[in-house]
Amino acid sequence: QVQLVESGGGLVQPGGSLRLACAVSGSIFSRNAMAWYRQAPGKQRELVAKIHSGGYTVYADSVKGRFTISRDNAKNTMYLQMNSLKFDDTAVYYCNTINPPYWSWGQGTQVTVSS
Repeated sequence: QVQLVESGGGLVQPGGSLRLACAVSGSIFSRNAMAWYRQAPGKQRELVAKIHSGGYTVYADSVKGRFTISRDNAKNTMYLQMNSLKFDDTAVYYCNTINPPYWSWGQGTQVTVSS
């Protein structure tokens, strides 16, 4: 069973930066398109960014130009570099595949943007 472990969240001031990591167990990571999602309190989970196995990336309009998704297939790890953070970026961030059937969701990592 694939295990997803997100890390790197924290408390940051507006305009600050964080780098999230998603460690994926198993050898199937390199063959899968992956994505970062987030869920803010009272809101549905939304797609933040996705990256295909060959490196092609797509971003939500709300993060375009501020966030960068990347992957290291040798380490079975995906990253999300978040710059110029805004209050609206506050959420729990999750990683998973881009389409169903999804792997079992991890615990996520909390990102809080606050002054």
